[in-house]
Amino acid sequence: MGNVIASAVVSLDGFVATTEDEVGPLFDWYNNGPVELYGTDPGRPFHVSQASADYINTAWGKVGVVLCGRHLFDITNGWEGVPPFGEHVVVVTHRPPTDWPFPDAPYAFVSGIEEAVAKAQELAGDRDISLAAGNLTGQALRAGLVDELSYNLVPVIFGTGKRFFGDYAGDQLLLDNPKVIEGDRVTHLHYRVSKG
Repeated sequence: MGNVIASAVVSLDGFVATTEDEVGPLFDWYNNGPVELYGTDPGRPFHVSQASADYINTAWGKVGVVLCGRHLFDITNGWEGVPPFGEHVVVVTHRPPTDWPFPDAPYAFVSGIEEAVAKAQELAGDRDISLAAGNLTGQALRAGLVDELSYNLVPVIFGTGKRFFGDYAGDQLLLDNPKVIEGDRVTHLHYRVSKG
């Protein structure tokens, strides 16, 4: 079975977006380098530094399922029915869409985090699950379902916004030492969650 990896691009003070869902300069590093790479959509290229490309290609290449909440699904319009990377998307929602124009897309809609992780593990097999940061990450951490954190740190301070860990207010968690990859205008920090 693959790992559940909570992942996002984040400001220095821990935010993945403003309160209005704007990302400001958080994604600038996706287009500031000489190396072209793609997720699942061949029409959506990124241009990053070599260090970021090496890290992303390794990480995305292991992902079978993206797990996100309904809010991110709505903001992106479900990436127009094409998973951003991996083969499937699992969306946590109490109100599955009834009029989404991509009914045959490889997407599943479930109502809770435990059910979502179980469905994602079923679809992913031995591949990893990329869990979108935010409230779902907080819920998954509380439930002991997160194996790793991919914290892509951008040198900007937001002051307020939507937190990487959402409303997590659970027990203290100890992380292993990070793997650190320095990109251009981003530092990739990859941690294992200590479960001992």
